[in-house]
Amino acid sequence: VQLQASGGGLVQAGGFLRLSCAASGRSFSSYVMGWFRQAPGKEREFVAVISSTGGSTYYADSVKGRFTISRDNAKNTVYLQMNSLKPEDTAVYYCAAGEIYGRSAEWYTYWGQGTLVTVSS
Repeated sequence: VQLQASGGGLVQAGGFLRLSCAASGRSFSSYVMGWFRQAPGKEREFVAVISSTGGSTYYADSVKGRFTISRDNAKNTVYLQMNSLKPEDTAVYYCAAGEIYGRSAEWYTYWGQGTLVTVSS
């Protein structure tokens, strides 16, 4: 599976962005999909995960209520809708595919290249 993330950019605090992650290869619909982020000087952290069918989602406390993860298996794409953005959301955002539903980066096998989100105050 190859993943291509897009949709990042510069936005003011309180604004919104939608990230997309397009997958190529076989069996996208069989993979759990996650979003992670890495801010400058910090370790990569979990943001959100969605089950293979889209029936289950889970979020980091820091984004709960502001971000929404979704997927369209017919389009081999996973999305991250980000609302009420804060400067502390500034990071490179990565999508990832794996077989275990959870928040540990170690459980994800395939990673996209990342897309930069910058939130100005």
